[in-house]
Amino acid sequence: MGKLSNTMWRLLGAQSGRNQSKSVALIKKAADHDDWAAGFDDDGFAAAARELDIATDLADRAKFLALVREAADRALSLRPYDVQLQGSLRMLEGDVVEMATGEGKTLSGAIAAIGYVLLGHKVQVISVNDYLAGRDEAWMRPLFDMFGISVGAVAESSTASERKAAYEADVTYGSVNEIGFDVLRDQLVIREDDLIAPQPDVAIIDEADSVLVDEALIPLILAGSATGEVADAAIADVVSRMKPKHYEIDTEGRNISLTDEGAAYVEDELGVNLYSEAHVGTTLVHTNIALYAYYLLERDVHYIVRDGQVKLINASRGRVAQLQRWPDGVQAAVEIKERLDQTDSGEVIDTITVQALIGRYPRVCGMTGTALAAGEQFRQFYDLYVSQIPPNTENVRVDEHDRVYDTKANKVEAIVDFVTEIHEIGQPILIGTHDVAESEELAYFLEKAGVSCVVLNAKNDAEEATIIADAGKLDAVTVSTQMAGRGTDIRLGGSEATPAEHDEVAELGGLCVIGTGRYDTERLDNQLRGRAGRQGDPGTSVFFSSLEDPLVTRNLSFKRDPESSEPDGSMGSRGVELIEQAQRVAEGVMLELHANTWRYNTLVNQQRDIIVARRMALLRTDEALTDLAELEPVRYQSLLDGHLPAPAKAEQKDAEQKDAEAPDGVDAADVTAADDGADLDGISDFGPVTEKVEKPVLAQAAREIMLFHLDRAWSDHLAYVSDVRSSIHLRAIGRESPLDEFHRLILAEYTRLPAEAIAAARKTFRAATITNDGVDLGSAGEHRATSTWTYMVHDNLFSSGGAKMLQGIIGVFR
Repeated sequence: MGKLSNTMWRLLGAQSGRNQSKSVALIKKAADHDDWAAGFDDDGFAAAARELDIATDLADRAKFLALVREAADRALSLRPYDVQLQGSLRMLEGDVVEMATGEGKTLSGAIAAIGYVLLGHKVQVISVNDYLAGRDEAWMRPLFDMFGISVGAVAESSTASERKAAYEADVTYGSVNEIGFDVLRDQLVIREDDLIAPQPDVAIIDEADSVLVDEALIPLILAGSATGEVADAAIADVVSRMKPKHYEIDTEGRNISLTDEGAAYVEDELGVNLYSEAHVGTTLVHTNIALYAYYLLERDVHYIVRDGQVKLINASRGRVAQLQRWPDGVQAAVEIKERLDQTDSGEVIDTITVQALIGRYPRVCGMTGTALAAGEQFRQFYDLYVSQIPPNTENVRVDEHDRVYDTKANKVEAIVDFVTEIHEIGQPILIGTHDVAESEELAYFLEKAGVSCVVLNAKNDAEEATIIADAGKLDAVTVSTQMAGRGTDIRLGGSEATPAEHDEVAELGGLCVIGTGRYDTERLDNQLRGRAGRQGDPGTSVFFSSLEDPLVTRNLSFKRDPESSEPDGSMGSRGVELIEQAQRVAEGVMLELHANTWRYNTLVNQQRDIIVARRMALLRTDEALTDLAELEPVRYQSLLDGHLPAPAKAEQKDAEQKDAEAPDGVDAADVTAADDGADLDGISDFGPVTEKVEKPVLAQAAREIMLFHLDRAWSDHLAYVSDVRSSIHLRAIGRESPLDEFHRLILAEYTRLPAEAIAAARKTFRAATITNDGVDLGSAGEHRATSTWTYMVHDNLFSSGGAKMLQGIIGVFR
């Protein structure tokens, strides 16, 4: 579906292109105002810009473009090209713009941000990592200063006060995960003044396809101190001794299951019946998790071990996925597999997917070098459209036809021969590999052939900026995992190259980019290709593939493996056709997985929105006290009076309250009995009353009690959702619709949440010690988490996203 979809999307892009004609005409008009803009002192730009009506007046919009062009020239020594202004205008119209690598997306995004601020908006520029966010904020700050626009940045190291200050600025730069974590942290505050994350307004997404597609399904987690579930070492030991006959792996390498012989082996070793009621939801689940950890997750492919810890690798960027972990069972199983100490992720307090996070913003736009290939996802999941911006200088890079081989060994030999030949003339080479293991293996063969190279992968990603910046030097050979989001231009001759050094490399043909195999989507191929041919520089790109590559083995099956008639194992045009077919299948599967995962997350996201709205109402009003005063009038009055009421009088008043609340024909005693077991017939469960409690203090106490139990109920609900999701595939065995059953179960559970939270809050309000120092939740046996932390759950078979699990479910119904 990949090629067809891209063609269809380019047709849709043509409509967007017609809209761009207005942008081009406006930029031409802007040139008429260049002298006017040049006449301002530096101090005059802010006032001049704020006098313009860029919302409705085309002439003023043209003047705005002239102003930002002049201001950027003075503040940054960067005079925006017409195409950069074109990109800014399309972002102001709400598009995702495709601008090639090296075309100046950072400046275009900053200009768009200035435009949105002048229109009265607060802007967040969202990137894929802290490095890019911090770099761009510092780089663009002088331009914002020219317009009197405040700017800030948030990073993992930012304190609460620094975050608050950054969000109060007109423009805030931040990584998608840090902004998401701040949204989650706000779900813990018990005073309105402690809120950090602002009301979402405008989001400008840098590397939009990485953020909105590659990262979109990864849940961000806020966890609290509690003892997590420990993986069963006995089960892991049994699984580690299994033979291939004991399990089956699907053709795509995504799902693994016990064979009948394997189930019998586990039952014999553990002395249990796996499918009995006592073990089907525990031992069997833990066995499947261990199977996944031992036989599908590969060290130096899916993760590395560093400093005694398992570090996940971000597949779309080839780097350590900071703060990411698998859900507890899988993470712990991998730690046992690697003989490491088990880490505890505690209990989930709240979670949100990147997809849902971005969905909070009323206005979203973005920029990337490869937008068209992700156009279908942008449209389907975000209602965003793509504008393709032409390069400032024509791209003269030569993209050679793929070279496809029958076996991996023949492919590697061909790559080494090709690199050796190119290296002899001194042309710089960048080789893009798929994982750590492949990068190190290829580096070994190159060194053996006498070609020295620098390796950039998840094991040394801290040095990436330096390594990438010098990848264009004469004689340089760089082997790197995925290039998306690296954020550093590769300049011919090196980062500090003189014009002569640049020209010397250009005469040799510029940067030569080599891919060691196609990715699951053409978009990632193009991200790698785009490293060559920057700003009209010469360059070449070529991909080497084999029929043993995972792309082929996961997505195509042959009755008889195709064979090569050539001595070197090359497959010619037939091989290229097979690689392209495998990629089309992979792209179609991924789109289907995204769509199904979206469907599974949508209801939970809607439920979360209701909880957040309720929480904000409790936080910002005295609604909690009003509710508890109505439900517990005796307790409420006793706290205001400063003493417990007389028991007989209290019991009479409480009985009257019960009779008033009871529906016609229903005995009040039945209402009491159904009220979560609380003793609401008297004052025997009242906490001590030692003084009159001031009403504002009582309002805050009621607020903390209601928030505590709302948060507790939501956390319990998320745990239930996780349990349902991890076992929902069993519904497919019974020919039920897993999605329908998932919705039915979590909706039924959710409808009980409000009543249970309120009943628990009433019980605590009666029992807790409340004085003018506040409420002591501990006196009622309730405790908030003493510590919290954030992390992300990596997408896998058992993840909250569940994309790979869903693929197995989908297969049952095909």
